[in-house]
Amino acid sequence: MSFRVDVWEGGRIALFSLRSNRMRTVLTTVGIGVGVCTLLAIVGIIQGINRSFEDQLAQIGANTLQVSKFPWTMHGDWWTYRNRKNLSADLVEPILQASEHVVAAAPLYFDRIETRFLDRRMGSVTAIGTTPDYAIISSQTVDRGRFLTEADIDARAHVAVIGAEVARSLFPGLDPVGHRVLLEGRPYRVVGTLESKGIILGENQDTIVMIPYRSFQEQFGKRFSPNIAVSVDSPDNVLKVVDQLTPALRRARNTPPGEPDDFAVNRPEQLANMYSQLTGALYGAATGVGLITLLVGGIGIMNIMLVSVRERTREIGVRRALGARKRTIILQFLMEAASVSAVGGALGTVVGLGLAKTVSLITPLAASVEPLTVALGVGFAAMVGLLFGIWPAARAANLDPVEALRHD
Repeated sequence: MSFRVDVWEGGRIALFSLRSNRMRTVLTTVGIGVGVCTLLAIVGIIQGINRSFEDQLAQIGANTLQVSKFPWTMHGDWWTYRNRKNLSADLVEPILQASEHVVAAAPLYFDRIETRFLDRRMGSVTAIGTTPDYAIISSQTVDRGRFLTEADIDARAHVAVIGAEVARSLFPGLDPVGHRVLLEGRPYRVVGTLESKGIILGENQDTIVMIPYRSFQEQFGKRFSPNIAVSVDSPDNVLKVVDQLTPALRRARNTPPGEPDDFAVNRPEQLANMYSQLTGALYGAATGVGLITLLVGGIGIMNIMLVSVRERTREIGVRRALGARKRTIILQFLMEAASVSAVGGALGTVVGLGLAKTVSLITPLAASVEPLTVALGVGFAAMVGLLFGIWPAARAANLDPVEALRHD
């Protein structure tokens, strides 16, 4: 019961002291608030980027692979990869036969082209030469019309399936299906449009045009090395399929025994690992900046509390003379320091969240703060106040009552 009374009285006196020294309270609150604001704004932006990256990886699919000439994460000399012989669409069949867990495989030929319809044009559209199976692998959904068919591939048909942004830009107010677009000057009949998918890993999935891969080779040449997109029946079987694909691809490409692989089997997990390595140091440095700012705010609290102890020496002497224990004095000053820090933490949290949201609105950077992060921010600010309030509180409690009463 005595402890509860000490807490109650200490809290009441602490609040009275904060009200009577408003300017000092405001300055101390601003100091700790800037630290929390900085920390939460940085963490909020980083968490938002992390969540955006995870969402984009989820759209790629945890059960997909891409066989390519270049690995997604390169180690060593770039020319070693550059000098590998190109892949070809003929590898699709060996990949399908390599494992019972492979659901689909499709070649992907890429080029940047100009697309026109009447007097409207779009530059830097991504042309993709592929097969019908790519719709299964990439989870592409047709909005109007249809996707590519095997008959289109065999006939080298000049047909195209266009992305949502291409449809909006070239065919405002029109149904694109049935119209002809010019891809680098050559006409292709639009047979379908795709639903919007947005930007994934920096690539706009809505500014694409898909055509049969043989039509792509006919128009743009066979100098391109395709990627082979592969769909696996379950994420649990991805590593197993990688182990099965490697020898199958070596045989198909006639890679001599003892020679390193002249291809790469890429997994989304590799991108996640690379991303973690790139952002880990940034996260640590940014958090360190926020913590240093909080440290500076804590030192400010300690200095102001020491000034408060000196100004209230006579008050402390009176309380000690009337029977107040050291514990009561310590609780009073600790609660005062913690209260200032908590208020500063709360204000800093609001400003930090607003700053992170503002950054996300005016820049491509996303922002997302978890509720636990907010609670930890305010709680950590209060802990900073308690920690840096220990010395002033101990100094106040250890004052000699007689000497304190003589203080002017």
